[in-house]
Amino acid sequence: MSNNIPVAPDYIKDFEQLGFGMFVHFGLYSGLKRGEWAYHIHHMNMAEYAPMINDFNVGSMSQIVDVAKSAGCKYVCLTTRHHEGFSLYDTRGLNDFDVMHSPTARDLVAEFVDECRKADIVPFFYHTTLDWYQPDFENDFDKYLDYLYESVKILCTHYGKVGGFWFDGNWSKKDADWKEDRLYKMIRHYQPTAMIINNTGLSQRGKVGAEEIDSVTFERGMPHPMDRRGMSKYVAGEMCQTLCDHWGASDDLNFKPVKQLIEELCECRKVGSNFLLNIGPAADGSVPKMQQAIMECIGRWMQSYGKAIYNGRPYIQYDDRREFILQDVYDPNTAYLFRFDPGTISGDANVTLSFSEDDAITLPSIDRTIAAIEWMDNHQQLPFEQTKDSLRINVPGYPYGQNLCVRVAQITFR
Repeated sequence: MSNNIPVAPDYIKDFEQLGFGMFVHFGLYSGLKRGEWAYHIHHMNMAEYAPMINDFNVGSMSQIVDVAKSAGCKYVCLTTRHHEGFSLYDTRGLNDFDVMHSPTARDLVAEFVDECRKADIVPFFYHTTLDWYQPDFENDFDKYLDYLYESVKILCTHYGKVGGFWFDGNWSKKDADWKEDRLYKMIRHYQPTAMIINNTGLSQRGKVGAEEIDSVTFERGMPHPMDRRGMSKYVAGEMCQTLCDHWGASDDLNFKPVKQLIEELCECRKVGSNFLLNIGPAADGSVPKMQQAIMECIGRWMQSYGKAIYNGRPYIQYDDRREFILQDVYDPNTAYLFRFDPGTISGDANVTLSFSEDDAITLPSIDRTIAAIEWMDNHQQLPFEQTKDSLRINVPGYPYGQNLCVRVAQITFR
């Protein structure tokens, strides 16, 4: 521990290096196309809901992983069991409400893990702690916790090395004893390098939970810098976000602009948090075209600037402007300047809304000598003037025919 700030263990450093992940909300609710909370919000009963298992017929899990790869995601977190209580994995006799008792009759978690490993993507497992299917959740909570423990144990022991476990639902019984220590101790035994994350929900973003928690969560809210002074261990941060208003498949056209999502990815990395962006596949496991397209657009941006997202760590932030600078975690002589709204696009006054051959920003001085600054997308050298008080950089907009929303320049120090 240095200056009362704990040092991150290697597995948490590895998590932070992943930087950008894809969430996948998929289950029986996908067939309803009314969101993952359809059972609860639309006041359904389990007698009408549970028989949907007989229509659950899923193709390959490969497209889900292909979409993550196209976006530049380094990890994927799959809802192995959501609040509805249905499991995408073989529960091995714990209950009959799983994928093995559906027409699919295949362990989709096993297939998901295989596809991730083929694509060099790290698999993460979401698992609910709240369960609408199990009567013991309300009637005999200790018995239910034994069931939850055995369920997670299956995920720990049958799918090889896992990147992490992402729990969700403890907020449903705020005053209950969830026996988290027992659950997390078991995970540490079987998966010692797996991240343990437990979502604190919309109302308590960024709250640090039990001692074993490795990352706080910011659900659909921008993360703030982590103040780790005096903490007993290093805790990472992660924001999870939706493409539209819902997590699971839904009749929802309110998609967020690609620009907004790219900016949120950048803002997350500004404070050292990961960005976990969700898709909601259709009932057969295919990814709807609009979701594919948005993820591919982000992937286009990552082709140019992914190195800054993966390797960049918080360095310089400014209170009065959006620009910020990240330090390369592997190369102390490299940093990355993020330029928002580079809207002065060079072009012709008869075609473009605004145009300029160059633009300039003036920042407070950096206490290191700069050798060069260049755009990462085309390696154009940026003229700059550095004094002891300020740093002035010419930052021309994108050339006619291109606009990637946020532009990143690589800074090389002497």
